[in-house]
Amino acid sequence: AEQHAITSMAAMAKEGFKPFITIYSTFLQRGFDQIIHDVCLMDLPVVFAIDRAGIVGNDGETHQGVFDISFLRLIPNMILCAPRDSKTLEYAIEYGYECKGPCAIRYPRGAFESIEYEASKFELGKAELLKETKSDKLLIGYGAGVSRAIATEKLHTEELSILDLRFVKPLDENILKKLSTQYKKWFVFSDSSY
Repeated sequence: AEQHAITSMAAMAKEGFKPFITIYSTFLQRGFDQIIHDVCLMDLPVVFAIDRAGIVGNDGETHQGVFDISFLRLIPNMILCAPRDSKTLEYAIEYGYECKGPCAIRYPRGAFESIEYEASKFELGKAELLKETKSDKLLIGYGAGVSRAIATEKLHTEELSILDLRFVKPLDENILKKLSTQYKKWFVFSDSSY
């Protein structure tokens, strides 16, 4: 089913449609060849809406969505992004709709944690510094990992800086290089097996 969904949506994209394919992260693996050959090598504007990305608890060991980042990052032309909350999910979907090539949007099972930071629109390969402090520690969240970074910061006695990575492909190299001079200790929060 997954292979057929990807191939048929690639054909629709080739004919000018803007298909969104919604698949559990763990089952997206079944369409790996089709993602490469039918979508990405032709740089077709297909959006992969990856549900249950990350740890999904009681869904069982076969449903843990921890490999999608690893295998999608190596595919040419693929863009990978992840929203941190409901509002940024709306912006990620808008971004995916406007994207001219293949794009994967990963989001967790169930509802997002409520996050106090104001949402902004997605811009290709741009991370968002949510909180900047004088600390030498930087908490980096990707997708649902942002809420864990925020929770971790609240548990500390000192205020820590927080970066929402937003994209893992392409990475925001400019902000990461800049932050590497400010922060000596980085902690990354993500549901993935890199």
